[in-house]
Amino acid sequence: MTADFDRLLKEIRSCRLCAGKLKHEPRPVIRANPTAQICIAGQAPGTRVHASGIPFTDPSGDRLRMWLGIDNDTFYNDAKIAIVPMGFCFPGLDAQGGDLPPRKECAPQWRDRVFEGLPNLKLMLPIGLYAQSWHLKGKLKANMTDTVKTWRDYGPNIIPLPHPSWRNNVWLMKNPWFEAEVLPHLRRRVSRILKP
Repeated sequence: MTADFDRLLKEIRSCRLCAGKLKHEPRPVIRANPTAQICIAGQAPGTRVHASGIPFTDPSGDRLRMWLGIDNDTFYNDAKIAIVPMGFCFPGLDAQGGDLPPRKECAPQWRDRVFEGLPNLKLMLPIGLYAQSWHLKGKLKANMTDTVKTWRDYGPNIIPLPHPSWRNNVWLMKNPWFEAEVLPHLRRRVSRILKP
């Protein structure tokens, strides 16, 4: 890791931009290394990730690893895979108990600087609408389903994905093409990139 990128990560992890706007102490979560070739661009940490400080340490992470066809060691090897959520801190819960959207201050403050330091990326996986809005500027379809359904339109370097949360179980049942078409391609692409 370069000294500049290491400094950037330390700066992000000590960020308190949202302090006073959250009901809890900020705890930025990011895993990245300039050698990474795949980037998982998620939404924001949930309650379990806020507690652990490690991204996707929850059932949605288990599902995502299954989608990618990789084990925990590979998933958490930041020399290969960067995990860069839209918001680095847990944003809190809404009235129904779901996660609030990522804080809006985070991406403009950090995102460009992080991606300048990730020159080796071969595959971007924007998960959910917030990440897709940022990474597919001007190319989004009418909704998240249409964006994911037209994944071929984004070329070999971007594959938009729905969030792997249990809250999307109904979506997965209504859209069997995702598991039939997108996941086999995704696993092949990931495997080719990560091959030694």
